[in-house]
Amino acid sequence: MPAPDRMTSAPQFRWEGLDRHNRPQRGVVQASDEAQARARLRQQGMRVARLRREAGAPAFDNGQAAPSNPATARTRGRISAKQIALFTRQLATMLRAGLPLLQSLDIAIRGAGQSALAALLADVRQAVARGESLHAALARHPRQFDALFCNLVRAAEEAGMLESMLERIALYREKSLALRGKVRAALAYPCAVVLVAIIVTVVIMLWVVPAFEQMFQQFGAELPLPTRIVMATARLLGQHGPWLLLGTLVAGVLSTLAWRRHLRLRLAAQRLSLSLPLFGKLLRQAALARWSRTFGTLFGAGIALVEALETVSGAAGNVVYAEASLAVRDAVRNGASLHAAMQATGVFPDLAVQMTAVGEEAGALDAMLARIADLNEREVDDAVTALTSLMEPVIMAVLGVVIGGLVVALYLPVFRMGAVV
Repeated sequence: MPAPDRMTSAPQFRWEGLDRHNRPQRGVVQASDEAQARARLRQQGMRVARLRREAGAPAFDNGQAAPSNPATARTRGRISAKQIALFTRQLATMLRAGLPLLQSLDIAIRGAGQSALAALLADVRQAVARGESLHAALARHPRQFDALFCNLVRAAEEAGMLESMLERIALYREKSLALRGKVRAALAYPCAVVLVAIIVTVVIMLWVVPAFEQMFQQFGAELPLPTRIVMATARLLGQHGPWLLLGTLVAGVLSTLAWRRHLRLRLAAQRLSLSLPLFGKLLRQAALARWSRTFGTLFGAGIALVEALETVSGAAGNVVYAEASLAVRDAVRNGASLHAAMQATGVFPDLAVQMTAVGEEAGALDAMLARIADLNEREVDDAVTALTSLMEPVIMAVLGVVIGGLVVALYLPVFRMGAVV
């Protein structure tokens, strides 16, 4: 019986990027690991903006495919980033205390109880017990342990500093989660208030306005223009409301599909979001903090500059910064200094470029990148506080105008009749 083709069992990586003519492309490539996948795409002239292992694809360690495990499929999407950060911190603490890796994983599994995390860790533990490296065992679960996480663990294993690297990864994850939470908190409040306002307006239009319209029809008097506009809008919603709702849902689904499939659309939308009057600065600072923290963690782990830039492009969380990372990578590969390449993109602020230049000259680039991240995280804190205090009165004023305008439009005929009487 002939041996099966090795490539049929190789992991598959789904990628998106730009070709030599700067046109967006996407596809699937087979390779033993992420580095080989990127190398193959570079040979084809592709600039990779996003690369991820297909879920359930077998991990490779030293060229050998690890057998798949049902636990991989069972744990998809049911483990939070907070749980992964906590596990990383606990594993680092146990290794720092001198416990062997397998024993540390056993303790973590017992601590996770019957959760999906326990099933995932059991699969990782089995892979390590079979002789796989930790980073290869983690790579079997790409949704929970991304390329950045696995590359850092791989570098730490090669350097013999796993516990200290896990502490750095845990710190990075914790700060990233905190930053994401602050940005979401700043955006969630106005979104929630606007949603409530829309619901209240729809309720008034569909139930309150028709009752007033019936009452006004009994009087037979001519209604003021604002009242007629409100009545016509209410009739439109009542007659075509289901179709309007369906159209909104379809538009939302199509927009989501277009967002996922078209790199240029995401790039244009995120560029626009970074230039918004109020929220743009907050989003820019959050993106720069994430980029600097990720890049500094990679470089501090001993990963080569070009490889670190390539990895951070996939973990930037923002297409604008991902594209800038690839442009910086290409410039550095051609001999440019890091700070000059950053400045040429026009994405990074002058202060970040100057601090990077100082870090390069002093030989402390990772420490300087950490300072850039700390600085921008503090500015995000200040921006969130300022935005919250500013948005509350503005939103309340807008709500007062909208809801109050509806109420006044409904009662204008009543006021007129009262004046006539």
